Amino acid sequence: MRGGPVSVETDALAASRRRAAWIFLAPMLLALFAVAGWPLLRTFWFSLTDAPLDALSEGRFIGFANYWEIYEGEHYGVLADPIWWRAVANTIKFALISVSLETLFGLLIALLLNLQFPFRGLVRAAILVPWAIPTIVSAKMWAWMLNDQFGIINDAFISLGLLSEPVAWTSSPETAFIAIVAADVWKTTPFMVLLILAGLQLLPKDCYEQARVDGVHPLKVFFRITLPLLYPTITVAVVFRILDALRIFDLIYVLTPNNEATISMSVFARQEMVDFSKFGYGSAASVALFFIVALLTILYLGLSRADLSGRREAA
Repeated sequence: MRGGPVSVETDALAASRRRAAWIFLAPMLLALFAVAGWPLLRTFWFSLTDAPLDALSEGRFIGFANYWEIYEGEHYGVLADPIWWRAVANTIKFALISVSLETLFGLLIALLLNLQFPFRGLVRAAILVPWAIPTIVSAKMWAWMLNDQFGIINDAFISLGLLSEPVAWTSSPETAFIAIVAADVWKTTPFMVLLILAGLQLLPKDCYEQARVDGVHPLKVFFRITLPLLYPTITVAVVFRILDALRIFDLIYVLTPNNEATISMSVFARQEMVDFSKFGYGSAASVALFFIVALLTILYLGLSRADLSGRREAA
């Protein structure tokens, strides 16, 4: 009978579980607020002031002037600064190109590593080496390899007849962006491989056995079974990489410092805060970066109609 003792006990059990869930989540939420929420609020406050780096407590409240007003004759607000919008365009272009390439290469490599072959475990471990290297170290390594005087990449291309003379990869505006994307793809493709390979390991085997019995072509199996079932995993991997790529700083800062052709939003914020000692202005750029990253992530999840529950059925 509806509304009887069983229903009351079920509601009480559900309420008890919700309370237990909040109790277990509370320490994590408090820690998250301490390490992320409070600094974000402080950054927003500083973005409303003209505080210099060496005297944060002496900053005057100027409202939203750091965001869109033009004052002092030559100082633009962030949203009116052409260099800021160049940094936004560079960052978005970098994220789109690098994440697309990493997803493609990661999917191909994960499919290969999912096959049975000798020394598969050793190859899987070797694939993860670039991702395990700290970004600063890998950026410096790529800076040496791309050097126009002693870099191994120029030497290899000249030996193969692809170049007639050394190229200053990180100095030229035409090639600096290519160098940054190449270094990032090499560094973070293993991350995509790891997540996609984990998803492949969890796919149900009976679907493939049935397809094999029915004589379905491997390409059709991939597009009609593997890819739809793998879609939630790829979506999660892409979201993580987009979040990381939109915050790109260290790779660009090491390979192409003080280069407006490759400046990113994070590099712009750091430059204003530290190099120009305009902490309030740099804080405004950081807040704008936060909202742009959040907006683009929500937009991607909405457009992709991501089903992160893992219940998507194969066509």
